[in-house]
Amino acid sequence: MRPLDRVASRVCPIDAIDVDTDQILPSRFLKRIQRSGFGPFAFYAWRYDESGEPRPEFPMNRPEHRGARILVSGRNFGCGSSREHAPWALQDAGFDVLIAPSFADIFRANCANIGVLTIELDEGTAAQLFEQVGRDPAWELVADLRTQTLTGDGFDVDFQVDPHVRHRLLDGLDPIDLTERHEDDIAAFERGRPAWRPTIHSVPTRVEPTRRKLHP
Repeated sequence: MRPLDRVASRVCPIDAIDVDTDQILPSRFLKRIQRSGFGPFAFYAWRYDESGEPRPEFPMNRPEHRGARILVSGRNFGCGSSREHAPWALQDAGFDVLIAPSFADIFRANCANIGVLTIELDEGTAAQLFEQVGRDPAWELVADLRTQTLTGDGFDVDFQVDPHVRHRLLDGLDPIDLTERHEDDIAAFERGRPAWRPTIHSVPTRVEPTRRKLHP
């Protein structure tokens, strides 16, 4: 996982509340076996019409919002199922920072696990962001994780992030990276574990086929 420190970008506004994971990434796209490549399907039903053509009014399709790395939306963003694919799709679509008044807990955790920063702002401050972007789509916002600030022309607010999540994002540590940091401790534990205790290591065995007697 790559570290995340400071993101300076235009903002893509999706002014909706209770955006669930099926709206972020419809279930029919979960059949992919790779973690990458979900970006084109993010917000598919909102982003494209029935013939698969882009809807020009949807923010992600508007030229002034293309390439934005920061997305702002309404409260309870990422509710619904626990599918990890929804954060994967948003990250693959280019978003490194998500801003909303609140996020679903599992969605927030899934974002942290892949290096996407979720920032909670009160509804009034989030409304200011929507207003600012509405007035000037080219307006740039800076999300600084080290100082935990959001700054832009006429906008300056602090935000809070769980210290452990902040550490992981700044250092680019996913759960596997964190586990590998304790490799020596894990090895020492395994060496001292009694041999008679259960183990995840299996011994291959040959299973003979069952032979059936044939009766006349």
